[in-house]
Amino acid sequence: MIALESSQLQLIDKVVHISRVAKVVKGGRRFSFSAIVVVGDGNGRVGFSLGKANEVPEAIRKGMESAKRTMFEVPLVNATIPHEVLGRFGAASVVLKPASAGTGVIAGGAVRAIMEAAGIHNILTKCIGSRNPHNVVKATLEGLRRLRNVELVAKLRGREVHEIRD
Repeated sequence: MIALESSQLQLIDKVVHISRVAKVVKGGRRFSFSAIVVVGDGNGRVGFSLGKANEVPEAIRKGMESAKRTMFEVPLVNATIPHEVLGRFGAASVVLKPASAGTGVIAGGAVRAIMEAAGIHNILTKCIGSRNPHNVVKATLEGLRRLRNVELVAKLRGREVHEIRD
């Protein structure tokens, strides 16, 4: 894995969801916040994290710091994904389909944030099952992790790229 200096990267950060959670104590309720944050470089690298704190800005900052450490590479082909894939997490399933140039990002809130952060400009998506933002984000990222480009598939099969494409 290549270690990159975070100061030299231009990262795109998106807050997907902010939750206010309450802890019941003797004197009443104690409120804190959790934020789902997606971070990407707009060029095929994306990561996500959940930040928790007593204040919203601090939760977002914690989420961003943690998301930078969980970034991974997504194979892109002409600003879209190389093939159709289904990501699953819990009851959430997300179908990701490559789209032709000019289509744009056809996606809901949580999935759209991930696609924009990753730099995917043409894609069709559909959330099936749970609409819970936590599970939708994890299902989307699981689908993106399952993507393989043609060079990697050829290498795994011990073939040439032109043999795979035919």
